[in-house]
Amino acid sequence: MSNVLSYKGYHATIEFDAEAELLCGSVVGIRDGVYFEAKQADEVESAFHEAVDDYLDFCREKGRKPERSYKGSFNARVNPELHRAAALAAATRRESLNQFVADAIEAAL
Repeated sequence: MSNVLSYKGYHATIEFDAEAELLCGSVVGIRDGVYFEAKQADEVESAFHEAVDDYLDFCREKGRKPERSYKGSFNARVNPELHRAAALAAATRRESLNQFVADAIEAAL
């Protein structure tokens, strides 16, 4: 089983809670809290699917648009010197700061 589960465009990470003897998961990349748990490894994926389906049903019932993971936009807080250096490097390359940061992230991965 992989460390990250995917279903309907949502992604979740799993941790083991030794005290409760449970596998606990949470959907990442959204502000809404979507959590699930399972007692056995072979139950984790179905618990995740059920949690996502419940979240989507809840949003539908409330007339609310569900959040989507990883829309391609995020805020990063860095110290002012790093911000300045990155902005100047981007300008030197004649590209936007967004493109510069995207290239740097891609290179790091």
